[in-house]
Amino acid sequence: MLGLDKQTARQTWTAALVLLGIALVYFVRQTLFVFVIALLFAYLLYPLMNFIDRRLSGSTRTPALFITFALVILILGTFISFIGTVVAEQANALAASAPGFLDRLRAAADAGPDPNGTVWQKFFQMLESQLRQHYNELVSFAPQATLRLLSASGSLIDVVIVPILAFFILKDGREIQESFLGLFDRRRHMAEETLADVHELLLQYMRALLFLCCATFISFSIVLSALRVPYAILLAAIAFLLEFIPLVGPLAAALIIVGVSVASGFDHVLWLVIYLGVYRLFQDYVLSPHLMSKGVELHPLLVIFGVFAGGEIGGVAGIFLSIPVLALLRLLFHRFRKAQSLQWGATSEPEKSS
Repeated sequence: MLGLDKQTARQTWTAALVLLGIALVYFVRQTLFVFVIALLFAYLLYPLMNFIDRRLSGSTRTPALFITFALVILILGTFISFIGTVVAEQANALAASAPGFLDRLRAAADAGPDPNGTVWQKFFQMLESQLRQHYNELVSFAPQATLRLLSASGSLIDVVIVPILAFFILKDGREIQESFLGLFDRRRHMAEETLADVHELLLQYMRALLFLCCATFISFSIVLSALRVPYAILLAAIAFLLEFIPLVGPLAAALIIVGVSVASGFDHVLWLVIYLGVYRLFQDYVLSPHLMSKGVELHPLLVIFGVFAGGEIGGVAGIFLSIPVLALLRLLFHRFRKAQSLQWGATSEPEKSS
């Protein structure tokens, strides 16, 4: 029919279904992002829940789940009660001092550059001059940013939905896994191995990511406080949150820390910049490779490409998911190559024997 044999028609329909699936994923990407965040949050809780479940040795995971969520709420509540108060106070102080910062920067820029100043002084004077030139733009942008923040407040419902979805993922994970494996009849063993690899990859990635974020918060809190950087705990908390966003988050955190320090009149900005650079090198080349396995590690060029591509496709959400998605694609590609090599070896054996 129409000059197409059955194999060509089957391949055409397969390609059409794949394109249709990609289009559906793109149209419901916001909803899928909520479920993906819930899945990653479930992987953060899984080691603790699994540890409690083995100690209870019950027939259901529900008691271990309730204990896990109770412990997490207790830990978060304790953390917020001690650190959150300091962060809130420093955030209020920073917001109250923001107009004074801009006025000071504008006055310093009006004074003009000092021809006898050092290189760093000239650099900061140039920075102040740029802020002065764009001062009106920043002031006019503030109300727009506030309106955008208020319009996005509806997404706060996701904060409630994500733990609920994570609860059901952890509770019914085994049933969901069995239902998924039921789709594979003859290749069930290969599907089980692939799913086990994906499970281990996501588990290790989220565990390492959480450890890196906590290490950033602890290190920044200690060092920034020791250097007497203004709003040290607030800046460490911002760095902790931005650490979850690959590549872009740490860079944004460093710029925020240096910018607030310069605007606050901090006298040792050079030492602060040196510390931020040394810590980033230590984390990227020592700590992160030690925590990430070879299956999670990606080439820096691939990471940069994934971050920019994810930003174009899904904004901040795309940047956040770029690394785990690339790691999963890498894992599936190696699994596919292994399966193809095994299949080629099985088909070549009869030819040799004949």
